[in-house]
Amino acid sequence: MPNRSVDSLFQLIHSLQKGEKRNFKLYVKRNSSNEDLKMIHLFDAIDKMTDYDETALQKRIPSIKKQQLSNIKAHLYKQILTSLRLLRNDENIDIQLHEQLDFAKILYNKGLYLQSLKILDKAKEVARFYHQDSFLIQIISLEKKIETLYITRSMQNRAESLSAEADDVSVKRKKITDLSNLTLQLYSWYINNGHARNERDEEGVKAFFKKHLPQTDDTISGFYENLYLCQSYCWYAFIRQDFLMYYKYTQKWVDLFTSQPHMLPVETGHFIKGIHNLLNALFDLRHFKKFDVVLKQFEDFSHSDVANANDNSHIQTFVYLNIAKINRHFMVGTFTQGLALVPMIEEKLDEYSLYLDRHRVLVFYYKIASLYFGSADYEACIDYVQKIINWKVDLRNDLQCYARLLHLMAHYELGNYELIEYLARSVYRYMSKMETLTVVEEEMFRFLRNRFAPASKGLQKEFTELLERIKGLEKNRFETRAFAYLDIISWLESKVYHKPMDKIVYEKYLQSKRKS
Repeated sequence: MPNRSVDSLFQLIHSLQKGEKRNFKLYVKRNSSNEDLKMIHLFDAIDKMTDYDETALQKRIPSIKKQQLSNIKAHLYKQILTSLRLLRNDENIDIQLHEQLDFAKILYNKGLYLQSLKILDKAKEVARFYHQDSFLIQIISLEKKIETLYITRSMQNRAESLSAEADDVSVKRKKITDLSNLTLQLYSWYINNGHARNERDEEGVKAFFKKHLPQTDDTISGFYENLYLCQSYCWYAFIRQDFLMYYKYTQKWVDLFTSQPHMLPVETGHFIKGIHNLLNALFDLRHFKKFDVVLKQFEDFSHSDVANANDNSHIQTFVYLNIAKINRHFMVGTFTQGLALVPMIEEKLDEYSLYLDRHRVLVFYYKIASLYFGSADYEACIDYVQKIINWKVDLRNDLQCYARLLHLMAHYELGNYELIEYLARSVYRYMSKMETLTVVEEEMFRFLRNRFAPASKGLQKEFTELLERIKGLEKNRFETRAFAYLDIISWLESKVYHKPMDKIVYEKYLQSKRKS
C-alpha cells in the first residue's frame, strides 16, 4: 500500500482538517484578488481529487494556463503554511518563541530598544522553562547587540550577566549537540551493520561507542542532555542485544517526562518513541506484569489532548500502541483474540496512507500474518505474507526474509507439499545472499533445505533434534534477533508435543505468572 501521491501540495491539502480548510479560505479572502481566486479554485480542485493527476487538474481549471500552474501551486503551498502558522501559533513553543523574537526585532528596528528588551526578557523565561537553548542563544545575541550598540541603562552589571548567560548556554548546547550526534551515529551504525552477531561485532560497537561518547560528568542535568544520553545508551544496548540495559535506559527516557511533565507537549514525539522502546524492551524480556502496566499508561495517553494535538502525534500513537497490543497477544498466545484488531488497523492504514512510511506498513503486515499463523488460519497468513514478498522495494530485508520463512511454514501446515521443495530452495537462496545470518537462522535454513520433505518418515525425530539445538541457543543474546521475529521454538514444540501453537504459548505464559 504505497503512498497515493508524491506531490507535496496534494499531500498538504489532503492532510488538512475541515477547520483548517475553512480558516485558509477566510485568510485568503481577506485580501482577495484575481490571482487569489485562481488559487482557491486550484485548492478546491486538488481537494476533490483522490489521486494527483496534473493533466486532469488542468482540464478542471481552464482559467489557469499550463505555464502559470507551477507558480500558483508554489504560492498556494506557501499561503496554506502561513494560514496554519497563524492558526496553530499557540500550540507550539517553537512558533511562540519565533513570534516573540520577530516582535522584538521589529521593535528594535523601530528604535524602541527598551520595549524590545522587555519582550526578550519574557521570551527568555519561557525558553529556559522549556529548555529551548537554541532560542536562548538567539535571544541573548539580540540582547548583547542592543546593549553593545546603545546605552540602555536597563540594569547594572548587564555586560557581565549577559556574558555569563551566553557562556552557560554555549556549554550546554555543546553537550546536547555531542550527545544527539552520538545518537544519530549509533543509528547509522545499526543501519550499516545490524545487530552484533558475535564477540568481534560487540567489541567493534563498544570501541565505536567509547570513541564517540562525549565526556559526561555530574553536570549533565538538563532535559535534552539526559534525553540524548538515554537514547545513546538505548541504541548501544539494542545493537548489542543487551535487553536489560535497553530496558534500564528506555525506562529512564520515559521517566524524564514523568519528572518534567511540562515537556510532554513540547517533545511529544520523543515521549511516544520512548514508551514504544520501553514496551519493546519489556516484550523482549517477557516481563508480562510490567508490560501490562506500561501498555495501560500508553493507552491512557492515547486519549489525552497531547496525543491528539496534531496529526503526527495522533498517527504515531496509533502505530506504536497497536504494535504493542499485537505484541501482547504474541506474549500470551491469544492470537485469535488479536485478530479483532485487524479490521481497525486495515482501516487506519488506508486512512493514514499519505503519512505512513512503507516500513511501518510492512511491520503491520508481518505482525498480522503472524497473528493468523498463530491462530492456525494459514491461508490468511499467506495472503498477508505475500503482500510483503510482492512489495518490490529495497526495505527491511529482515522482514522480507522472515516473511518468506513464515510463507513456507504456512504452506507446510496446509499440506501443500508440492510447493514445499521449491519454496524451501527459494527461501534458502534469498537468505544465503545475506551476510548477517545468525546461528539460529543457519540451523533453520539448513533444516529446511535438507529435511523439510513432504511425509518424511523421520520428520518427528528431526523436529525434536532441531528443537533441542535451537533451545540451546535461546540464552545466547547474539541469537535473540531470530526469536524476536518468529517464535520458532513454540512452533517446533507444537510439532513435537502435538499441541496447537497458541496453547503452547499460553501455557508458557501461565507458567511464568505462577513463578512471579
